[in-house]
Amino acid sequence: MNETADIKNTGLRGITVASSRICDVNGNLGKLIYRGFLVTDLATTASFEEVVYLLLFERLPSAKELSSFRNQLADHRNLPSDIIKALETMPKDALPMDVLQASIPMLASHDPDIKNASQDASIRMAVNLVAKIASIVAAWDRIRNGKEPVMPKSDLNHAANFLYMLSGDVPDDELTGFFDTCLVLHAEHSFNASTFSARQIASTRAHIYAAITGAVGSLSGELHGGANTRVMEMLKKINSVDAVEDFISEELNAGRKIMGLGHAVYKVDDPRALILMPMSKKMGER
Repeated sequence: MNETADIKNTGLRGITVASSRICDVNGNLGKLIYRGFLVTDLATTASFEEVVYLLLFERLPSAKELSSFRNQLADHRNLPSDIIKALETMPKDALPMDVLQASIPMLASHDPDIKNASQDASIRMAVNLVAKIASIVAAWDRIRNGKEPVMPKSDLNHAANFLYMLSGDVPDDELTGFFDTCLVLHAEHSFNASTFSARQIASTRAHIYAAITGAVGSLSGELHGGANTRVMEMLKKINSVDAVEDFISEELNAGRKIMGLGHAVYKVDDPRALILMPMSKKMGER
């Protein structure tokens, strides 16, 4: 009975399921490493496109390769019209992660390489997903707020284009830079729950869209990416700086979790949080 309870509370935490050369998390030292690069260095020196290239191809791109890769992402941004129509049929209060999870299999139906298991086809599908997931999220936010989706601009980088598709206005350099850094910091985190889900599905030789669909479902849980939603709900409930201490004490005394950014694997500060905190302060002041 106790063993079952422990499994229920911890899941696969601490269990080695595979090895990876893509990412390393050192929780004791508070280090997050992509392909041998500290994420704290990448966040200040590399763009999101460069980091995606690094994760896919195991090295940072040359200037020519980066330009070509940015063009590839831009070429994949447009959504098929029937996916837009499907989004328009969704209840406006549908959860964004559920909408995203439902949309990704539709991308598979429009991919001519869906039965091609080659590495080149897999890379192209990965690029397609990086580009189109941003378009799906932006389109859904506008549709659920009664607005028409904004078509992507090919001359903007990934971060700026996403913000443009959300608001309809081209963002300034500071805002674009903040969001680009956020994307870099969230690009990879080794064997978290969603990565495990994707790897397990892919091991059956299911296509990449099926694997990412399962990963999004895992990510939506409140003990994973869904914690972000819980944070927003918590902030709205607290409502005032003066109410923070009483709220935290009440939650902890009741044995409830305090949601926030900071993975449980870190025994010291989450290195991403140290970068995001001053950025969020600046955004709040703006």
